[in-house]
Formats: sequence, structure tokens, C-alpha cells
Amino acid sequence: MNGLLTIGEFSRITHLSVKTLRRYHESGLLEPATVDEHSGYRYYATDQVATAQIISRFRSMQMPEREVRTIVTTPDPDARARLITEHLTRLERQLDDTRSAVAALRRLLDPSPPTIEVDRVLTEQCSVAAVSEVVDASEVLSWYSDAMAEIDSVVSDTTGPPGGLYDNELFTEGRGVMTVYVPTATALSANRIRPMTLHPTELAVTVHQGPHDDIDVTYGALGVYVEANGLAIAGPVREVYAVGPRDTEDSSRWRTEIGWPVFAASTRMH
Repeated sequence: MNGLLTIGEFSRITHLSVKTLRRYHESGLLEPATVDEHSGYRYYATDQVATAQIISRFRSMQMPEREVRTIVTTPDPDARARLITEHLTRLERQLDDTRSAVAALRRLLDPSPPTIEVDRVLTEQCSVAAVSEVVDASEVLSWYSDAMAEIDSVVSDTTGPPGGLYDNELFTEGRGVMTVYVPTATALSANRIRPMTLHPTELAVTVHQGPHDDIDVTYGALGVYVEANGLAIAGPVREVYAVGPRDTEDSSRWRTEIGWPVFAASTRMH
């Protein structure tokens, strides 16, 4: 037909297979300019080439067809840009998750992984300003950021690095009490912030160096130490962010102290 491309010609130009073009037509994602009512042949206009290539690029970025359809049919440029930005943000999060998994796997698969150093310490009593709530494991990072921002907006006279307490149920049940705090000599109550006293506790402590992508590996190594030394866990795990994102954007310099409250397990329970 004059001025139109057959499905085969359109396929060669756009690098979309004939099978894919037929599926896009059936789903309403990319309909031909016209369909011959007698033969059923599909014909495409040249100005559909750019649309087809846009669709192809979005699909290569794992965007669901329904979202692609919304973008290509939305006339408002700002709305289209917003939809695209949302998808790119999701891709960036997925990429971060993949990088984290790769970093952890590389450390786990290292034929000669570095051994961790563990110290047994008795902490000193400490007054802190804290936020404490029951949290779902899936919300730990966002909850931590919000709670710490709330503390930072109120507390200025800190006497040490920030930290957190994480109940065992947070790991074993996927939901548990989480506490974030900063040491301070000032007892205050504001919004969710409450004064709290951290009492002396015996901890098995190791230091995780660098970003938190593979901090679970350090947790595992510390757990092996606790088991191998006949110890039992006696309360929530304690993290102290000696150097963290608040101090430097260079994640290679981060130092996170992980401490498990322990006691000698004279009798093992089965």
C-alpha cells in the first residue's frame, strides 16, 4: 500500500520480530496504521518507527508492557517524564541490590576469606536519646533513616557515635523491636524520642569494614565464633556506627561495630 510498510518491512527497520509485532498488536501496545480487511495483512506508517523503537528500548529495560502502553499513550510530556523517572529509579534500586549480592557472594566464595577479630568487652553505662518501635524487617532501612533524622533534628550535644539495638525477633520472625540512638548527657523527650540508659553488657564485638552490602557475612562469622566458643546470646544485637554515612560518603572508610550480648552456655538446649 502506498506510503505504508508491510509488517516484514517494518520488522527489518525496527529490529522487532514479526512475532513480537503481532503480539504488540494483539495487546494494543502498538497497533498497525491499517489492517487489510480482506487479507488481514498489517501495514505500518513510517512515523511509527520511532514509537516502535521507544517501546523496544523500554522493554529491554524490563519495563512491563502495561507501563510502556501508558507512556506511549500519554500526551502530557511531564507525565511521561515522571513515569520514565519512576521506572529508572526502580532499575537503579535493582542494580544496587544486584551489586550488594555480588559483593557478598565474592566474599563468601573467596577461597581464603579473611578471619574476623573478636573482642570480649564489658560496656560502660551510657545515657542516650533513642527512638524505639516494632518494625518489619522490610522497613528497617527506611525506618532507620527517618528515626535518625528525627534524632539529629533535636539532639546536638552528642557524646559518642550513633548506634542501634536489634531484637532477635527482627531476624527470626521478620518483625521485632528496633532502637536507634545517639549518646547524650541531656535527657529529653520530643515526639518519638525518649531518654534511655544502656546498662553495662558483656559483648562479643567485631568490626565490619566498608559498605554494608555484605555485612550479613560478618554477622555470620561472628555467629560462628559465638557457637565455637560455647557462648549463648543474651539480648538484642548492638551496632555502633563508628564511621558511617553521616561522617563520609566514602563507604570504604565505614566502620560498623557489631556486638552480640553473650554469656557462657554451660548447658546446651536442644
